Amino acid sequence: MADFNPIENRNFLSPTGFKFTLDKTPGVAFFCNQANIPSLDLGIAVQPTYLKDIDRPGDKLVFGDLSVRFLVDENLKNYMEIQNWMRGLGYPEKLEQIYDLQRTGSRGMDLKSRKIENIFSDGTMQILNSSLVTNFQIKFQGLFPYSLTTLNFDATDTDIEYFTAEASFKYTYYEITDLSGTPL
Repeated sequence: MADFNPIENRNFLSPTGFKFTLDKTPGVAFFCNQANIPSLDLGIAVQPTYLKDIDRPGDKLVFGDLSVRFLVDENLKNYMEIQNWMRGLGYPEKLEQIYDLQRTGSRGMDLKSRKIENIFSDGTMQILNSSLVTNFQIKFQGLFPYSLTTLNFDATDTDIEYFTAEASFKYTYYEITDLSGTPL
C-alpha cells in the first residue's frame, strides 16, 4: 500500500501577497497594486479516425498576457515611463524615438550602445507566504508593453478616487522558480 503524504502547509495563497519589479520602469513597479500570473495554454492536435477524431496534446505553448495595474503619481512619472516606452517602440513622430529607446535601455546598461535588446525588459513577481516573506518568484523574459489604459478626468466626481492605469505586456516566456532560481 502506498504511503499517504498529507499536505504539510495548510496556508492558502493570498491575492495580496506579492511584489512586482520591472527593470525598465521602476515607478510602475513601485506603485503596482495588481499583477497576474498569465495563463498557459497547450495547443491541441486532432488525430482523425474513421469513427471519431481524437484530441492529442499539441507541441506549442501559448502564454497569456501579463497585466499590471498601478497607481498613477501626480506628476505622471510612472504613467509616462510606459507611454514613452510604447512611443519608442512605435516611433509615431520620428525614427529617432526608437533609437532613443534603444540607446537608453534598462537601468545599468551602457547608454552609448544601440541594441535591439534594449527595447525589452525583464520583470519579476515575487509571491509572499502567509508571513509576508518571499516564497517563490515568477520571472518574465523579454517584456514589452502593447496597451496602456486611458486616464479619464471628470470634474463632476464627488469622491476622489486616485487614478490607476493598466498596462498589458507581451513577453518571450515566464518561469516559476524558487528563490535560488530552480524551477518549481
